Amino acid sequence: MKSGDKEDPGRSLWPMLVLLTFALLAACAVSLFAGVADMPFRELPAGILKYRVARILLGILAGAGLSVAGVIFQALLRNPLAEPYVLGVSSGAGLGAALAILVGAGALGIWALPGMAFAGALATILLVYALARQRDGSVPVHTLLLSGVIVSAVLGSLLMFLVSVSSAHQLHSVVWWLLGNLQIFQWDLLVAVAVVVGGGTIVTFLFSRDLNTMTLGEEPAAHLGLRVEQTKLLFFVLGSLITGATVAACGLIGFVGLIVPHSVRLDIGPDHRRLVPACALVGAIFLVLADAFARTVLAATEIPIGVVTSFLGGPFFLYLLRRRKGAYWS
Repeated sequence: MKSGDKEDPGRSLWPMLVLLTFALLAACAVSLFAGVADMPFRELPAGILKYRVARILLGILAGAGLSVAGVIFQALLRNPLAEPYVLGVSSGAGLGAALAILVGAGALGIWALPGMAFAGALATILLVYALARQRDGSVPVHTLLLSGVIVSAVLGSLLMFLVSVSSAHQLHSVVWWLLGNLQIFQWDLLVAVAVVVGGGTIVTFLFSRDLNTMTLGEEPAAHLGLRVEQTKLLFFVLGSLITGATVAACGLIGFVGLIVPHSVRLDIGPDHRRLVPACALVGAIFLVLADAFARTVLAATEIPIGVVTSFLGGPFFLYLLRRRKGAYWS
């Protein structure tokens, strides 16, 4: 795969990454100390510390993963409104999770719910790609987007049907999962998510020049020597797997994959060599702080983190958009 961009972003990249890394460490410290239990750090029970560390790590992975997936789909579909769930991965994962809850698959082990959610996401990915693929092997962007919207609508209807026939207890479990949370009690699951999100982010960064080229359009990209169909397939798989793994572990957390890429792009520009690592760190910071807010703002009651990300992220993004006005996609 080739790309025509020659600018070296190294000088501005590393100071920015160092600054964002320190900001992430500060956010982790805030989240570690934030909680209903008002006691000195040394007196916190080991179980609470371990639980908080696990939540922080999942917040880092989920925030980074959703943000990077948002960057991928906005470049791949050349659509500023694209986000990680645009191709129906969320509906497929939600349907799988709802089925797991309704049939009592949780009795089979802690992996049952995330496993069925990821299976639903993976099946949706394959279905959308198969529907969008043409006889000559090409996958037009508009067909891919339309297939994703239609599949998402159908699966969303099936999900709502399952919700409507569920019991009160099952309904609460399904809705809680759909609204997103970072409650995790299985380190093996955390490791699995880390492998998928970390590996996908690294590969995306290594091929970030190709994302730059893809934003020019398919014909200009082909004239620059890019293998357009192979590149689209690569990023479609990367974005979908990252999203599926994240959703399987913590449910549907909206708005992160939409607002973080745009917010960062408004500040540092559209070069994906800077945008991908910066979005990963900013997304991690945002979700870690959002989780701390969700755990503490109403004392003993925890707010679903998907509600918090939308409530905090929407006004902030509107502020950025109004402040920068014209500097949007160029």
